[in-house]
Amino acid sequence: MSLKSKIYKMLRIWNDVDAVRRGRVKQRIGRRVAGRQTGRMIRKLFK
Repeated sequence: MSLKSKIYKMLRIWNDVDAVRRGRVKQRIGRRVAGRQTGRMIRKLFK
């Protein structure tokens, strides 16, 4: 695992903790799901 991927993973966990602290977990999960679905659609489009 490269340093860059370790940093990204650490920041993702940090942001999850911050979202829990601020009470915005639902928004964060919703954005993640929407981002994954959009990525899949774009992948299919350009395949």
